[in-house]
Amino acid sequence: MIGTWNTVESAKDALIERGGGSIIVINSTAGLRTNGTTMPGAQAYIASKHALVGLVGGYAHQLAEHNVRINGVHPTTVDTPMINNPVSRRVLGDAALANPGHLLSISNVEPIDVSDAVLWLASDEARYVTGISLPVDAGFTAR
Repeated sequence: MIGTWNTVESAKDALIERGGGSIIVINSTAGLRTNGTTMPGAQAYIASKHALVGLVGGYAHQLAEHNVRINGVHPTTVDTPMINNPVSRRVLGDAALANPGHLLSISNVEPIDVSDAVLWLASDEARYVTGISLPVDAGFTAR
Protein backbone atom coordinates (compact mmCIF):
# COMPACT_ATOMS: atom_id res chain seq x y z
CA MET A 1 0.00 0.00 0.00
CA ILE A 2 2.67 2.53 1.02
CA GLY A 3 4.83 1.59 -1.96
CA THR A 4 1.93 2.15 -4.36
CA TRP A 5 1.09 5.47 -2.71
CA ASN A 6 4.76 6.54 -2.96
CA THR A 7 4.84 5.57 -6.63
CA VAL A 8 1.67 7.49 -7.51
CA GLU A 9 2.85 10.51 -5.53
CA SER A 10 6.16 10.42 -7.44
CA ALA A 11 4.51 10.12 -10.87
CA LYS A 12 1.46 12.36 -10.66
CA ASP A 13 3.19 15.74 -10.91
CA ALA A 14 5.05 14.75 -14.08
CA LEU A 15 1.79 13.56 -15.64
CA ILE A 16 0.01 16.76 -14.63
CA GLU A 17 2.83 18.85 -16.11
CA ARG A 18 2.63 17.05 -19.44
CA GLY A 19 -1.13 17.49 -19.63
CA GLY A 20 -2.37 14.06 -18.61
CA GLY A 21 -1.69 10.38 -18.68
CA SER A 22 -2.60 7.05 -17.20
CA ILE A 23 -1.62 5.30 -13.99
CA ILE A 24 -2.39 1.60 -13.60
CA VAL A 25 -2.23 -0.09 -10.21
CA ILE A 26 -1.74 -3.84 -10.26
CA ASN A 27 -3.85 -5.24 -7.46
CA SER A 28 -5.41 -8.68 -6.92
CA THR A 29 -8.82 -10.30 -6.87
CA ALA A 30 -8.32 -10.17 -3.09
CA GLY A 31 -8.99 -6.42 -3.39
CA LEU A 32 -12.48 -7.14 -4.68
CA ARG A 33 -13.51 -10.29 -2.85
CA THR A 34 -12.26 -12.41 -0.01
CA ASN A 35 -11.95 -16.11 -0.55
CA GLY A 36 -12.83 -17.26 2.96
CA THR A 37 -9.30 -18.32 3.76
CA THR A 38 -8.17 -18.79 7.34
CA MET A 39 -4.51 -18.87 6.37
CA PRO A 40 -2.38 -16.83 8.82
CA GLY A 41 -1.59 -13.40 7.39
CA ALA A 42 -4.31 -13.57 4.75
CA GLN A 43 -6.40 -10.89 6.42
CA ALA A 44 -3.53 -8.39 6.28
CA TYR A 45 -3.00 -9.18 2.59
CA ILE A 46 -6.71 -8.81 1.83
CA ALA A 47 -6.92 -5.54 3.79
CA SER A 48 -3.95 -4.08 1.92
CA LYS A 49 -5.52 -4.99 -1.43
CA HIS A 50 -8.85 -3.43 -0.43
CA ALA A 51 -6.93 -0.30 0.57
CA LEU A 52 -5.54 -0.07 -2.96
CA VAL A 53 -9.09 0.07 -4.33
CA GLY A 54 -9.72 3.09 -2.11
CA LEU A 55 -6.43 4.64 -3.17
CA VAL A 56 -7.35 4.35 -6.85
CA GLY A 57 -10.79 5.84 -6.22
CA GLY A 58 -9.42 8.74 -4.24
CA TYR A 59 -6.77 9.56 -6.83
CA ALA A 60 -9.34 9.27 -9.63
CA HIS A 61 -11.22 12.18 -8.06
CA GLN A 62 -8.05 14.17 -7.36
CA LEU A 63 -6.41 13.72 -10.76
CA ALA A 64 -9.36 13.83 -13.19
CA GLU A 65 -9.28 17.61 -13.49
CA HIS A 66 -5.70 17.26 -14.73
CA ASN A 67 -6.64 14.65 -17.36
CA VAL A 68 -4.76 11.95 -15.43
CA ARG A 69 -6.59 8.63 -15.30
CA ILE A 70 -5.93 5.96 -12.69
CA ASN A 71 -7.33 2.43 -12.69
CA GLY A 72 -6.71 -0.89 -10.98
CA VAL A 73 -6.18 -4.29 -12.58
CA HIS A 74 -7.14 -7.27 -10.43
CA PRO A 75 -5.68 -10.55 -11.65
CA THR A 76 -6.51 -13.94 -10.23
CA THR A 77 -3.76 -16.55 -10.03
CA VAL A 78 -1.34 -15.96 -12.90
CA ASP A 79 0.89 -18.64 -14.37
CA THR A 80 4.17 -17.17 -13.08
CA PRO A 81 6.92 -18.36 -10.71
CA MET A 82 5.11 -16.53 -7.90
CA ILE A 83 2.39 -19.19 -8.08
CA ASN A 84 4.23 -22.12 -9.69
CA ASN A 85 6.85 -22.89 -7.09
CA PRO A 86 7.29 -25.45 -4.30
CA VAL A 87 6.58 -22.98 -1.48
CA SER A 88 3.28 -21.79 -2.97
CA ARG A 89 2.26 -25.38 -3.60
CA ARG A 90 3.03 -26.30 0.01
CA VAL A 91 1.30 -23.24 1.53
CA LEU A 92 -1.71 -23.01 -0.78
CA GLY A 93 -2.02 -26.66 -1.71
CA ASP A 94 -2.04 -28.28 -5.13
CA ALA A 95 -5.83 -28.62 -5.09
CA ALA A 96 -6.35 -24.88 -4.50
CA LEU A 97 -3.87 -24.00 -7.25
CA ALA A 98 -5.47 -26.46 -9.67
CA ASN A 99 -9.00 -25.17 -8.97
CA PRO A 100 -8.92 -21.63 -7.53
CA GLY A 101 -12.67 -21.11 -7.96
CA HIS A 102 -12.93 -19.59 -11.42
CA LEU A 103 -16.14 -19.73 -13.43
CA LEU A 104 -14.14 -20.50 -16.56
CA SER A 105 -12.46 -23.89 -16.47
CA ILE A 106 -8.83 -22.79 -16.19
CA SER A 107 -6.35 -22.96 -13.35
CA ASN A 108 -4.46 -19.73 -14.00
CA VAL A 109 -4.58 -16.82 -16.39
CA GLU A 110 -1.50 -16.16 -18.50
CA PRO A 111 0.73 -13.10 -17.95
CA ILE A 112 -0.27 -11.82 -21.41
CA ASP A 113 -3.89 -11.61 -20.23
CA VAL A 114 -2.89 -9.16 -17.49
CA SER A 115 -0.57 -7.16 -19.75
CA ASP A 116 -3.30 -6.89 -22.41
CA ALA A 117 -5.63 -5.36 -19.81
CA VAL A 118 -2.90 -2.93 -18.76
CA LEU A 119 -2.20 -2.02 -22.39
CA TRP A 120 -5.88 -1.30 -23.02
CA LEU A 121 -6.17 0.90 -19.91
CA ALA A 122 -3.04 2.83 -20.93
CA SER A 123 -4.27 3.30 -24.50
CA ASP A 124 -6.38 6.01 -26.08
CA GLU A 125 -9.17 3.44 -26.44
CA ALA A 126 -9.67 3.77 -22.67
CA ARG A 127 -9.31 7.56 -22.62
CA TYR A 128 -12.57 8.00 -20.69
CA VAL A 129 -12.00 5.19 -18.22
CA THR A 130 -10.86 6.19 -14.74
CA GLY A 131 -11.35 4.96 -11.20
CA ILE A 132 -12.29 1.40 -12.12
CA SER A 133 -11.27 -2.00 -10.82
CA LEU A 134 -10.82 -4.30 -13.83
CA PRO A 135 -10.81 -7.99 -12.90
CA VAL A 136 -8.76 -10.34 -15.07
CA ASP A 137 -10.00 -13.33 -13.18
CA ALA A 138 -11.75 -15.98 -15.28
CA GLY A 139 -14.94 -15.17 -13.37
CA PHE A 140 -13.52 -15.56 -9.84
CA THR A 141 -15.08 -12.36 -8.47
CA ALA A 142 -18.47 -13.21 -10.03
CA ARG A 143 -18.86 -16.23 -7.73
